[in-house]
Amino acid sequence: MEFKDKTRQKIGIIGGGQLGKMMILEAKKMGFYVAILDPTKKCPAHSIADQHLIADFNDQEAIRKLAEKSDLITYEFEHIDIEVLKKLESEGYKIYPTARSLEIIQNKYHQKNVLKQNQIGVPEFKKIGSPDDIKEAAQEFGYPLMLKSCTGGYDGKGNALINSQVEVENSFRELGEGTTPLMAEKYIPFKKEISIIAARGLTGEMEVYPVGENNHQDNILYETKVPAQISAKLKKEVEEFAIEVLKVFDGIGIFCVEMFVTEDDQLLVNEIAPRPHNSGHYTIEGCVTSQFEQHVRAITGLPLGDTALVRPSVMRNILGSGAEGKAEIVGLEPALAVEGAKVHIYQKTISRPGRKMGHLTVTADSLEIAAEKALKASQLIEIKGEI
Repeated sequence: MEFKDKTRQKIGIIGGGQLGKMMILEAKKMGFYVAILDPTKKCPAHSIADQHLIADFNDQEAIRKLAEKSDLITYEFEHIDIEVLKKLESEGYKIYPTARSLEIIQNKYHQKNVLKQNQIGVPEFKKIGSPDDIKEAAQEFGYPLMLKSCTGGYDGKGNALINSQVEVENSFRELGEGTTPLMAEKYIPFKKEISIIAARGLTGEMEVYPVGENNHQDNILYETKVPAQISAKLKKEVEEFAIEVLKVFDGIGIFCVEMFVTEDDQLLVNEIAPRPHNSGHYTIEGCVTSQFEQHVRAITGLPLGDTALVRPSVMRNILGSGAEGKAEIVGLEPALAVEGAKVHIYQKTISRPGRKMGHLTVTADSLEIAAEKALKASQLIEIKGEI
C-alpha cells in the first residue's frame, strides 16, 4: 500500500515501555496514529498511545490483531515470538526492522555467526551444550571466560563471567543447564566500550550518529558521553562498521551497534540492537534529529533527518534505588536547577534497585562541563521504592 500522505499510516508498536513512549512522542509530533501491545495496563506508553492492546508479548492472536489495526509494525525490544512475525510478513504485513533481521539478532550465536561470515570483527565464540564444552572453550580462549544465554538476556542478565574451572558447573546451572541455548565468548579486556546509532530508510538511505562512549556498572549502562574520545581514524572505522551492519541485516529503522575498543585499537562488535537504544537517548537533546524521530521517519518512508551533534552531551540513567515498591521521585526540582539538565521520567509505577526509571541529559560547550553537570544532577535526583 502506497501512502501519498505518509502521516496517515497507523503505526503498531510491540511493547509499551520507555522506548515505545519516546517513539510515540515523536510520532505524534508528525501526526501519526499509534497503537501499542503491552501486558501492563499502566505501562509508560499507555497514557499517550491512541490504543493499547493489553496482552502478553507471546499472544499470537493479539499480535495479529495489532497488525490488522496498523499499516506497519515495529517493536521496542527483541524477545518476541519470531514465528508469528514471519507469518504476518509472508501475508503482506509490513514489519520494520524485518522479521529476518530480528530472527538473526535475537539469538546472539546466530548474530555473531552472521557478523563473522561478513568479516565484521567479533570476540571468538563457541556454542555450549555441557560443562565439558565450557572447559573445552576455556582451553581455547583461556580464563576469564564469558558464558552467555543466546536468547533472552539483557542488562547483564543471562551472562556469567567464569574465572576458573571451579566455577564452570555452577555457572552452567545458573544459566539453565542447557535448557536455553548457550555460548561461550572470549573475554575482552577492552580499553573502551562504545556504541553508534545508525538508521536506514525504506529507499536504502542511511545516516549514522556521533559515536558514544559508554560506562557500565553491574552490567547496566549508567553513562554515555558524546563525542567518544577516540581518534578520527577509529571514528571512521566505527561508522563504516555501522553501515556494513545495516547492509548485512538489510536493516530498516534504527540499529545500535555496541563495540569494544581493544588495547591495540581493534574494534570488536559486542551486540546489535534492531531498535532505538539506551545509549542513544542523548540524541533527544544532543542531535538535530533524535533516534526516536529518525526511527519513525525510517519505517514510514519519510526522509531521514540530520544526525549532527548540536553540542557535546552526557546522558545518565536514573536507576531505581532503595527497596522494591511504589515509585517515588525525590529531588526533581534541584536536578532541573542544574544548568542544561533535562530530566526524563518514564512513569513506571514500581521501582526496584537497578531498574531503569528515567534518564537525564546535559549538553554544554565542552564534554568536561557536560559530564560535571550531569554527575551533579544525577546525585540530586532519586527514584526509589516506597514500602
